[in-house]
Amino acid sequence: MKEKKILGDERRALLLQWLKETTYPLTGSDLAKKTNVSRQVIVQDVSLLKAQNEPIIATSQGYLYLRPKGEQDKTFERIIASRHSPEDAEKELNLIVDHGVTVLDVTIEHPVYGDLKASIHVSNRKEVKEFFNKMRSTNAALLSQLTDGLHLHTLVASSDSTLDEVCTSLDKAGFLVH
Repeated sequence: MKEKKILGDERRALLLQWLKETTYPLTGSDLAKKTNVSRQVIVQDVSLLKAQNEPIIATSQGYLYLRPKGEQDKTFERIIASRHSPEDAEKELNLIVDHGVTVLDVTIEHPVYGDLKASIHVSNRKEVKEFFNKMRSTNAALLSQLTDGLHLHTLVASSDSTLDEVCTSLDKAGFLVH
């Protein structure tokens, strides 16, 4: 017997509830299975929720609900400038997450479009591996390839000293731009 589709407003309320209840990304495919609709319907639902000012972001691992700063654990954030070849991108992200640091995003300054930012949200080697598997399987280019390897990352950690340590390691690896 086929499961009943969850319709419109009820489905979007459930999506919002599920996103708020978790701290890890939920994929469109998983949400589609749970609601018995297509992934494209979930993409449209998320767009509608975003239009209602719900702070949902799409990452390479799935959708995340961004909580206001006061609702999150105490974290420290830092934006760093980095430069490397496309071949070193995975090494850079692994170096960062090995310090217990999350890479939230990547930003480049495009000569025509200005700042271009993309969510990454990787916190461990498994997520880095999944990110690069998706990059390879879709034949997508890194944003940093548009700027000769120069890019910014927003990093989040549980302490300022952890951010200092990762910056020292990035500098030693020749990635950090001063």
